[in-house]
Amino acid sequence: MGRLEGKSVIITGAGSGIGRAAALLFTKEGAQLIAVDRSDAVHDTVELVHREGGTAEAVVADAGCERDVKAFIAKAVHKHGRLDAIWANAGISGGLVPLEEQTVEHWQEVLRINLIGPFLAIKHAMPQMIAQEHGAIVLTASVAGLKAGASGHPYAASKAGVISLVQTTAYSLSGTGVRINAVCPGLIETGMTKPVFDNAKERGTAHKIGQINPLKRAGQPHELAAMGLFLASDEASYVNGQAIAVDGGLTASMPYVGRPI
Repeated sequence: MGRLEGKSVIITGAGSGIGRAAALLFTKEGAQLIAVDRSDAVHDTVELVHREGGTAEAVVADAGCERDVKAFIAKAVHKHGRLDAIWANAGISGGLVPLEEQTVEHWQEVLRINLIGPFLAIKHAMPQMIAQEHGAIVLTASVAGLKAGASGHPYAASKAGVISLVQTTAYSLSGTGVRINAVCPGLIETGMTKPVFDNAKERGTAHKIGQINPLKRAGQPHELAAMGLFLASDEASYVNGQAIAVDGGLTASMPYVGRPI
């Protein structure tokens, strides 16, 4: 039997990257999935799930819009009778705009998707999960929320906010049976990070990608999906309020480029 057999699950940002990898893995493990993305690419994700024999339904929605969040959570509960796990994974990078050129509007949009979106997922999933006395909430943060130097200012601030949201919410949910955790990706090869990889290839430095982490490589979406699966499953029944880095060891130290053994 799969690790999420028969469980009702929502994944946002499921149209590509980590979200798509998670959709494929979760449904392979038996989840009944509502896959959410504001891009029509979420339909392609669901088609891939169906080809693999999984159960999923696509919803085109904005994870930073309260009306949309309420609707897709209600849909999952109506369709499956419960909500066992939600992974608020949708996010945007915001790019690398010099600090003096950043606008309030730019900050507001990054925070709306990356931080308010997870808050809305918690707010509207929580009542159903509390009523069940069981549920797992997973948020996508980032190593950029742990330490400087991994992204632009609005993105880093939004992900630091996600980590704080996990920690504070864990105590707000005390005694309810509902858990909340975050995954903190390092450099993962996705559509969001494609410019980094493309620029390195153009410069002939692709072999240097990931060189400052001990594994000396970038990560792949399925490696993040595996951590999300663990946190969403009953195997993580005593893991709560944590922000877990999946980064090849990058945050184990200050940035350091040493000689190989």
